[in-house]
Amino acid sequence: MEMFEQLFSNGESITSTVPLVILAMAVATILSIIITKVYQITFTGGRYSQSFVHTIVMMSVIVSGVMNVISGNAGVAFGLFAIFSLIRFRSAVTDAKDIAYIFFGLCIGMTSGLFRFDLAIIITIVASGVFYLLHQTKYAENRDIQILKVTVPENLNHEDLLVDIFKQYTERYTLRKVETTNLGTMILYSYAIQGKENMKDKELIDRIRERNANLKVSLTYMHE
Repeated sequence: MEMFEQLFSNGESITSTVPLVILAMAVATILSIIITKVYQITFTGGRYSQSFVHTIVMMSVIVSGVMNVISGNAGVAFGLFAIFSLIRFRSAVTDAKDIAYIFFGLCIGMTSGLFRFDLAIIITIVASGVFYLLHQTKYAENRDIQILKVTVPENLNHEDLLVDIFKQYTERYTLRKVETTNLGTMILYSYAIQGKENMKDKELIDRIRERNANLKVSLTYMHE
């Protein structure tokens, strides 16, 4: 069949036909599903969204169809990208990697819509492999920043009260806020800390409670 003989040929030499358009959308669907599977495997955000996963697939399929309209027409193509730039998602993107997956899906839709199935498959395989490798190797991983709040009685208040504990359990720490509480009889310190690799939260809190007369200590993770 001539259509399948042209499957991996240069997209400029292919004449758009209804069966070929359907094939392009089918390829975009399959490849975008692969993308979303990689997304699910590598997801590390705080809030997973099924709608976001569906959106990647739908955008890829829709773009593959729209590309048949704008292929060969630079003016319409620029207009389409202008429309894409105006798109706003109802839910804010909470993970920076989500933006890469959105662009990933758009690229697959565009290349499939231009009948460059070979390029679409190569992009999917290579990019998915890179994303998965980065996830598995935990490349550039660092300890999360935590917010530590320590309540100290006014009579125990001094700047070096917790310094030795911080040196033992943290890579770095920064005093962010000091305020009075309980009608001025206590001081509340807020620190931004980055724990060492072997730091145990309970152990750190127990050590601090030994210094602050067993008053309230809270540790909050600031998810990136």
